[in-house]
Amino acid sequence: MLNNEFLNDLSSRISSLLPLADSARNDVEKGVHEILQGAFNRLNLVTREEFTAQLAVLERAEQTIAELESKIAALEERSKPISSPPGTDNP
Repeated sequence: MLNNEFLNDLSSRISSLLPLADSARNDVEKGVHEILQGAFNRLNLVTREEFTAQLAVLERAEQTIAELESKIAALEERSKPISSPPGTDNP
């Protein structure tokens, strides 16, 4: 999921905005961290590495599909019957 360092930094920044004593600030920071963690978990986010890996898979699949479409078009072209000029008998 998300980088824990990101959540720690974000919750720390949010709690630093509050004019509280250190002990209360720590409690608020932990609470904010838990809230953020839960919210981000519900969003079903993926890491950059997972996204990049899936993007590479998709690009390979698109390339394979393009190659197969080209091969199919070539095979269809070769399998077309040769038409005879008008007026000639074609058995």
